[in-house]
Amino acid sequence: MSENLEVKKILGNAFLEIADAIQTGKFGSRVRVGLTTLGSEHGVENLVKGAELAARDADYDIVLIGPKCDTSLEVVEINSEDEMHKKMEELLDSGYIQSCVTMHYTFPIGVSTVGRVVTPGIGREMFIATTTGTSATNRTEAMLKNAIYGVVAAKAMGIQKPSVGILNVDNARTVERGLKELIAAGYDLSFGESGRSDGGNVMRGNDLLMGSVDVMVTDTLTGNILMKMFSSFTTGGSYEATGFGYGPGIGFDYERAILILSRASGVPVVANAIRYGAMLAKGNLKEVAKAEFDKVRAAGFDKIVQGLTKDTKKSAAAEEETEVKAPAKEVVTGSVSGIDIMDLEDAVKALWKQGVYAESGMGCTGPIVMVAEEKLELAIKLLAEAGFLAKEAVPC
Repeated sequence: MSENLEVKKILGNAFLEIADAIQTGKFGSRVRVGLTTLGSEHGVENLVKGAELAARDADYDIVLIGPKCDTSLEVVEINSEDEMHKKMEELLDSGYIQSCVTMHYTFPIGVSTVGRVVTPGIGREMFIATTTGTSATNRTEAMLKNAIYGVVAAKAMGIQKPSVGILNVDNARTVERGLKELIAAGYDLSFGESGRSDGGNVMRGNDLLMGSVDVMVTDTLTGNILMKMFSSFTTGGSYEATGFGYGPGIGFDYERAILILSRASGVPVVANAIRYGAMLAKGNLKEVAKAEFDKVRAAGFDKIVQGLTKDTKKSAAAEEETEVKAPAKEVVTGSVSGIDIMDLEDAVKALWKQGVYAESGMGCTGPIVMVAEEKLELAIKLLAEAGFLAKEAVPC
């Protein structure tokens, strides 16, 4: 009986692909969206229900990556979170799935996620750039990148000329100046206007509620708080009930379409996040990002960033002193937390000097240094001796 059901499922998927090819003129254009099913505070069933809700009348396929469960959806059986993320990356890199929704995933520094919410004022959708990850260790540079990442996400979702506003947080005016310099250098970016009577490109709290712009630029930690407020303000915080999740990780030269959910995300948000992932895959997120980053670079993005972050400039002698070659690359599964974000890259170089290969990333408690598992204790000892750890480090 189970074999007959599997055959029917395969035939059904084949007929759907043929129908889609007839309609679009492109064979194999039906996308697959993955969903990892371990890690939710509400259990595997919560995620599966969200996937089944998203699958109703969907013109895309959903692939679950996790433990075996009672569902008609395709399941790639995995029983641990580490293996689950490895399998997710494998399926993405092979092209079997075009995007994937997951939780608690570590992005490299330079990559952060663009969330999507429905604002309570007039029910308007808005992208919050960004909501998890770290675009750069310098705040101004990070927020400038966040603006570009938000534009990429909006364009991949079909908004040809998204309006951009900068939330009134620290560095907002510096970021505004940087974006205006980009525009003057030929980059096509459209500022939105605050809904308050005095207008302007810098947005107030009211603009968050009204959805005054398509893309709201902020620092990632503020964006993360905003996502939680928008998604769970009617539920007391333990269950995220509205919105589309924390969105895709976007970064210069980053190609995987991985979208993030909170562990507190409920069924409606899971379903919406999968829909978000499907639309981004159909909108060719990877190609949109590459085209946008080429335009930004052509407008002198790096030079503008350098001009706005003068405090990070070093003398030629200091630069020479900090140029350290990385040891041979290793698989890094061990993590050290407790290092300040501003010291993260220096901590990595300190380990390189000692012959320990390391990478920077974002982990369960914020910034982390990643090393080979067997060198974890040595790395903690070396970082403590170098003064990078304010307190005893805890593997993440």
